[in-house]
Amino acid sequence: MASPPVEVRRSARRKRMVSARREGDRVVVFIPGWMSAEQERDWVAEMVKRIEAGEARRRSPGRSGDEALLARGRELSKRWLEGRAKPVSMRWVPTMRTRWASCTPDDGTIRISERLRDAPGWVVDYVLVHELAHLLSAAHDDVFWNWVYRYPRTERAIGYLEGLNAAASLNLSGVDDGDDGTDDPPGGILPDAELPDAEPPAATG
Repeated sequence: MASPPVEVRRSARRKRMVSARREGDRVVVFIPGWMSAEQERDWVAEMVKRIEAGEARRRSPGRSGDEALLARGRELSKRWLEGRAKPVSMRWVPTMRTRWASCTPDDGTIRISERLRDAPGWVVDYVLVHELAHLLSAAHDDVFWNWVYRYPRTERAIGYLEGLNAAASLNLSGVDDGDDGTDDPPGGILPDAELPDAEPPAATG
C-alpha cells in the first residue's frame, strides 16, 4: 500500500513533543518550529509508520472477504440495531463512482466499496450500520437516522469520510444514494511523542 500524503505543521509553541493524526487520506504531523530539515524527515517517517501500524491493528474484521463482512454486519445488527436488520448478503465491490456503499432493501443485499477495505474499522462499522439501517427504513428519514445514531461514532465517521472525499477530490455524494467497542482514538490520532533530551538550538538574531 502506498504511503499517504503528508502535511507538516510547525509550531513555535511546541517545544518537545511531536504528534500526528489523519485528516482524510493525509497524515498531518505536528512538530516544534526549531527542528532541522533532517529531524523533520526522520520524525515524519516515524509518525507515519506509527499511524499506519495503528490503523492496521484497527482495520475491520470484515476486510478479509465477503463472508467475514456479512458476519461483521450481523454482529453490528445485534449490537446496535437490536438484531432487527437481517442482511442476506454483504460483499465488497469495485470502487463506485458516486457512493461508498449501497443497499437494496427489497432483497437484503448490501455492497461496500473496495476503497474502504483498508479504512479504520470504526469507519467501516459506521458504513455497515448505515446500510443495515436501510433494511429497517429505506429512506433517509428520522426513523432511519435514529437507528444509525445508535452507533456512537457516527459523527466522527461521517467527518472522516467527508475528509477522505475532499482530500482525494472524489466528489462522492455520501455513503449511499437511495463501534467496535474499543477506545482507539478516532481518525488515526496518535498520542504525543516526546523528543530525546537534546535541547532545541538557541535563538539567534
